[in-house]
Amino acid sequence: MSPPTRARAFCDRFGLRMPILLAPMAGACPPALSAAIANAGGLGGCGAASMTPAAILAWAAELRATSNGAFQINLWAPDPPPIRDPAHEAEVRTFLAGWGPAPPAAAGDFTPPDFSAQCEALIEAAPPVASTIMGLFPPEIAERLKARGVSWWAAATTVAEARAAEAAGAEAIIAQGMEAGGHRGVFEAARAEADLVGLFALVPAIADAVKVPVVAAGGIGDARGIAAALMLGASAVQIGTGFLRCPEAKLDPAWADALADVQPEGTMVTRAFSGRAGRGLATAYVRAAVAPDATSPAPYPVQRGLTQPMRDAANGDVDRMQAWAGQSARLARAEPAGELAQSLWTGAKALLGA
Repeated sequence: MSPPTRARAFCDRFGLRMPILLAPMAGACPPALSAAIANAGGLGGCGAASMTPAAILAWAAELRATSNGAFQINLWAPDPPPIRDPAHEAEVRTFLAGWGPAPPAAAGDFTPPDFSAQCEALIEAAPPVASTIMGLFPPEIAERLKARGVSWWAAATTVAEARAAEAAGAEAIIAQGMEAGGHRGVFEAARAEADLVGLFALVPAIADAVKVPVVAAGGIGDARGIAAALMLGASAVQIGTGFLRCPEAKLDPAWADALADVQPEGTMVTRAFSGRAGRGLATAYVRAAVAPDATSPAPYPVQRGLTQPMRDAANGDVDRMQAWAGQSARLARAEPAGELAQSLWTGAKALLGA
């Protein structure tokens, strides 16, 4: 099957006019951004990892009221409870006090919203697509989603993860290359830095290993990247950082401006913000946090709670923001999201001879 034919088959199956998906970025996916992508013919996305059940339902309702309703909602499969170390957390708090307000000891008690309650909200919201990252839905949730007519897609960072997702019933695999901005979607948190597979190696390997469609994600920011991903076996692409400078993203100007100038080597994979590995701008804080004499981060989600005061007090200082960014961040354009998506797909089709 040729790349254009494969992309058309994917779009026909999932009710899209172009195989371009907005990455469901937690904290950076306002409904307006998803609505613009959906109305242009792609798929919107909601990163709901930190959202309460009520917030998930409200987001879905707003998206449906302002768009054609093509969107996915993404949830994190929960990690095991962290092993706490009060002495180490005190060292982390001392380090962080040099970057913002001194975190209180109780900040480390942060816990994410209850995953089971989020799943209930997801089933009630019944988006066209529900996706997982960091793992898979429990079988009972997967069955209930299927009964509601919701398609389940799973993010994978290795061939083994992709095979496990397909065996569990996922209808598409989102192949997340190491170039991707934001958190690494590895099933085992400890493997995040060891299993750093680039997208050009990952997509064809997963496409050869599974029978379900593959969505390429990570480091795609222009028509060349889209065309290349489709040539390698993907049926669609998922773009996150590439849409962050669009006005609908409502990103902090300091973060948006920094994306325009960063080269691939200006991003790093770090645990310094949440305790989970993610790729972001190599800011002064990030570099200080990985210095040889720096205190190692606390585990997820303890580190996320401890860094909250610093992030809250950033006030336009990108060096203290959780400024996630993929390696192709410089390709992001400050244009209306719908127009940008259409332009990207037009350019990719021209490159593919479609």
